[in-house]
Amino acid sequence: MPADTSDDLHDLVMQQLDDDQAQEIVSIPLEGKSSVADHMVIASGRSTRQVAAMAQKLAEKVKQAGYGPARIEGLPAADWVLIDAGDVVVHLFRPEVRSFYNLERMWSFEGGEAASGRA
Repeated sequence: MPADTSDDLHDLVMQQLDDDQAQEIVSIPLEGKSSVADHMVIASGRSTRQVAAMAQKLAEKVKQAGYGPARIEGLPAADWVLIDAGDVVVHLFRPEVRSFYNLERMWSFEGGEAASGRA
């Protein structure tokens, strides 16, 4: 997938999460650092219901935009839902589950700069 397509997909993901009122949205660039994806996006929802709704809506938007079907894992529990859209991988969490796994720190290559300022 060309880089501009990857960036367009990333922009679509970021806009959709913002529209759905996701909390503490963090984007970690992975291009050249991982073969998994070009971008990892981590965000929180206030409840399992919101996390599940955001995941399903995001997967539908990605498909409608012509990026193909996104794979979703973690439903129906919706404590931690993974949306694999190819060049962009999205992790949606309930806040306490996100805090426990702390993916920002695990995937931060710049010594913590990518981590969000959680209280």
